[in-house]
Amino acid sequence: MRPPILNPLFAAPTALPGIGDKLGRLVTKLTGPHVVDLLWHLPYGVVDRRYAPTIAEARPGSVATITVTVREHAAPRTPRQPYRVWCEDDTGSLSLVFFHSRTAWIQGLLPIGQQRVVSGRIELYNGQPQITHPDHVVTLAERDKLARVEPVYGLTGGLSPRPLGKAIEAALERTPALPEWLDPAWQKRQGWTDWLTALKAAHHPQSEEELHKSTPARQRLAFDELLASQLAIILVRNHTRTAQGRSVRGDGRLRAKVTAALPFTLTSSQQAAVGEIVADMAAPQRMARLLQGDVGSGKTIVALLAMLNAVEAGAQAALMAPTELLARQHHATMAPLAEAAGVRLALLTGRDTAKRKREMLAGIEDGSVSLVVGTHALVQDDVVFRDLALTVIDEQHRFGVEQRLALAAKGAAVDLLAMTATPIPRTLMLAFYGDLDTSKLTEKPAGRKPIDTRTIGLDRLDEVVAGIGRRLAAGARVYWVCPLIAESEISDLAAAEERHALLARQFPGKVALVHGQMKGAERDAAMAAFVEGRAQILVATTVIEVGVDVPAATIMVIEHAERFGLAQLHQLRGRVGRGSEASTCLLLYATPLGETARARLAIMRETEDGFRIAEEDLKLRGAGELLGTRQSGLPEMRLADLSLHGELLQAARDDARLIVERDPTLASPRGEALRILLYLFARDAAVRTLRSG
Repeated sequence: MRPPILNPLFAAPTALPGIGDKLGRLVTKLTGPHVVDLLWHLPYGVVDRRYAPTIAEARPGSVATITVTVREHAAPRTPRQPYRVWCEDDTGSLSLVFFHSRTAWIQGLLPIGQQRVVSGRIELYNGQPQITHPDHVVTLAERDKLARVEPVYGLTGGLSPRPLGKAIEAALERTPALPEWLDPAWQKRQGWTDWLTALKAAHHPQSEEELHKSTPARQRLAFDELLASQLAIILVRNHTRTAQGRSVRGDGRLRAKVTAALPFTLTSSQQAAVGEIVADMAAPQRMARLLQGDVGSGKTIVALLAMLNAVEAGAQAALMAPTELLARQHHATMAPLAEAAGVRLALLTGRDTAKRKREMLAGIEDGSVSLVVGTHALVQDDVVFRDLALTVIDEQHRFGVEQRLALAAKGAAVDLLAMTATPIPRTLMLAFYGDLDTSKLTEKPAGRKPIDTRTIGLDRLDEVVAGIGRRLAAGARVYWVCPLIAESEISDLAAAEERHALLARQFPGKVALVHGQMKGAERDAAMAAFVEGRAQILVATTVIEVGVDVPAATIMVIEHAERFGLAQLHQLRGRVGRGSEASTCLLLYATPLGETARARLAIMRETEDGFRIAEEDLKLRGAGELLGTRQSGLPEMRLADLSLHGELLQAARDDARLIVERDPTLASPRGEALRILLYLFARDAAVRTLRSG
């Protein structure tokens, strides 16, 4: 159903001239599977070739474009020596140097006695100017085709600048002029050109200044992307709101049993969140709510109470987690409480035996199992619910839209509660979660003490290990997190396996190891040993980042903390401080520290407020990396930078709201152009809501 005008942009890169299968695979790896992805791959630098001196004038270290006459070819005596081509002009001599190049190709490119225009970086060798592997060698007739200012693009292994540049130029040539979707008055006020002119200007900067994201061309493109995103969010939200819902009203009897069985009182923000969720479920529209909770704020209990509200109304509820470790952790937290309420709870993962799975599936289908916790195994065809009323999606940014919809499709008018332990800055809330109402858990349960966070250089590792030994003697339990699983030739980072071996020699019988490449049963056994206290140190990769809850653990050591993002450091630190005892987090870093890493570690020392940490992380890292959008169900921002384009985001949001109020089905001429915009930025799901609506 995509408009035919966009078909050239949604072909594979191999549809472009000069892009074969091998090159096509590299381009796809770098930018994406369609021609349009090349358009979004904007340059990050420029090479200025306007400096055109004589040979005698050419400054060493500069990029120069020089007209020369080819004088002599000097082939190498051994394969290790370079092939030299001596050239001259009226002022002196210049050698062109080639390593591992074909002789016939060089001789064809630079015939003796002919004039050529060469461009590249000038070097001095034994006092003589030379250019190693010139960027360009063209005839005098082709000189005008040589870009005076050349864009520099990000690359991937095996892909060199020239074929990528040609592919991007070919993509621009086949890009059609599209109908204008911007409000004319707004466009004029901003001083913006049409979309295609802005796109070409962004790919052909004439100076370093024109690479900046504040230039009119880049701002226009960023606004287009933000408008597509905001329009999609509002259309999907309206569709969700107007789609037939169901009123789910529990009587509170099961929730009362669970709150009575809790060893603590719910915090005021937990109580408020439960109230908002229960009110949403009772309304005739479908619920679409995001529960944001900082580390250790008690999201699982809120989710369980919401799920029990569905059970009280005679229906079922399911919680889907992104990893088996997290699903098992939720199940372990919920199981005793579900038992106190007299409700049957099942755990469904990819590792269940055939017999156990058959029993669970039968219970889910006949309704005797009211609550289900699982991984993406929940969306498989053989999982059939008697009456699913609520789905809870944990760490929801790790799931694609399709997985969320597949789970919701297992019931009629299913309510959605999404959860995240990653506090989300306000800008990102607007950009990515505008279709969801939000509840926030801002307090930690009573009795939790602040975590003492310290930064220590890795050169003091022996002192740290000795200190850990003293704490082990007093019965402490320790997490030790490393960034890699096994020793790598290209990295000096500590490996979890190597660190485990070293600590196990120091503290025999007291150290367990967990990482993502272990078999599930091995991982479970290591976790169980740590939970039960048989192992006092758990060496792990970031597999323990979310959901692991061992209240007895009071020390977190993060090795090479300078290599982790702020949000990740905050998540890892949140694995301790979950009991009533004082806890410590040691951030071990290697020197020298870069400016960003230094700022990150300073913020970790200053605060435990996840929402402040998230705002700082956005400033330091940008939105795409912060949320890991490439790996998640969130659309990736390719042109907009939310840390710089916050005002444009607000304007796009206001414009999108006004558009949908005036033209809910996008049937007007501008509406037709906006449909093209949605398809251009791959917001197909939003267009589908228009068709179904």
